[in-house]
Amino acid sequence: MKIVDFETYLVGNPWKNWLFVRLITDEGISGTGEGSLGHFSKTVETAIHEIKPFVLGFDVFQTELLVQTLSRVCYADGGQIKMCAISAMEIACWDAIGKALGQPIYNLLGGACRDSIPAYANGWYRVERKPDEFAEAARKAVRMGFRALKFDPFGAGLNVLTPQEEDLSIDIIAAIRDAVGPHVLLSIDAHSRFNISNAIRIGKRIASYNLAWYEEPVPHGNIQAIVEVARRVDVPVATGESYFSKHQLAELLRHDAIGIINFEPLHMGGILGSRKAADLVDAHYGLVIPHAAQGPVCTLACLHIDAATPNTWVQETFEAFNEPWERDLVTHFPEVKDGSFELLPGPGLGSDLNLDEVRRHPYTEKVDISLFDEGWQLRRTHAAQEIA
Repeated sequence: MKIVDFETYLVGNPWKNWLFVRLITDEGISGTGEGSLGHFSKTVETAIHEIKPFVLGFDVFQTELLVQTLSRVCYADGGQIKMCAISAMEIACWDAIGKALGQPIYNLLGGACRDSIPAYANGWYRVERKPDEFAEAARKAVRMGFRALKFDPFGAGLNVLTPQEEDLSIDIIAAIRDAVGPHVLLSIDAHSRFNISNAIRIGKRIASYNLAWYEEPVPHGNIQAIVEVARRVDVPVATGESYFSKHQLAELLRHDAIGIINFEPLHMGGILGSRKAADLVDAHYGLVIPHAAQGPVCTLACLHIDAATPNTWVQETFEAFNEPWERDLVTHFPEVKDGSFELLPGPGLGSDLNLDEVRRHPYTEKVDISLFDEGWQLRRTHAAQEIA
């Protein structure tokens, strides 16, 4: 079953554009993938069409050769952009393989290790930055069935918070914990905003709220920095979503300070690359919580990785809080029931692109960046005032 083409589809939504890929084979079996990358999805689309001639004619089952060819023969780093292009194509291959064999992808990765996959909600707190507003939004998410929530309480702060902003952030955390009780899993995302000393101070202040993890307290580029934070706070630290190679991950893990890794499958080479990354984490007794802040196909791929990965803890999902038509972009998207995703029966991903719905939402340049980064609008206002 030979690869004859990759088609690409950009889908616009209010906070970023998503990039989907459709693999075409000579036997009429298609496969679906995703290569979304924040505000660079059109760039990734260009990369896919530029590198696809290297793999046209490959057997679809040669996923390892496809990744190695595009990683090494296309001899340039490319970082996340290159890896998202490769991963989109690799995921589409696995979807086609599963369809050809009549099996869900997780059955081709060692089989399911669990009957369902615990989910944690993200994107649920698009409310005014007040403790009571966050608390009510948290209650609503719990009423929807979620038993785990992640959120960023820190507003527009960068490197350091004012005393007032820091106290407000702590008040928001306290209000949410009080609202949902002691048994809902809560985690804090700092979005790489702090320097080392402030990340440590914040980490010490939030330790009393029984948090599952403290995510990306410092930028990912300096591994020693996040190791220093992890060793000096009493909240488990999570990182990894910005890494785009197993070598970066290996360098982090050798310090044995970080036990929760939220790698992004679209940066790890797709499904098999993510499965390998999870094994690397497991060798250090760590847990994985795959990053899924893209479109629904990425989340579906994560669920297959999770199903076959013993050291998966919980899976991120935005789908219940994005545009109501997002789930219609695919023919089937699983519901969260009692805090967990049920396994998809397949074949392949268990879902296809709904091309009619995809075409209803074309690429847009009118992205509301403030939905992606709530501090962006404030920083832009300050910059405009300085110029004036």
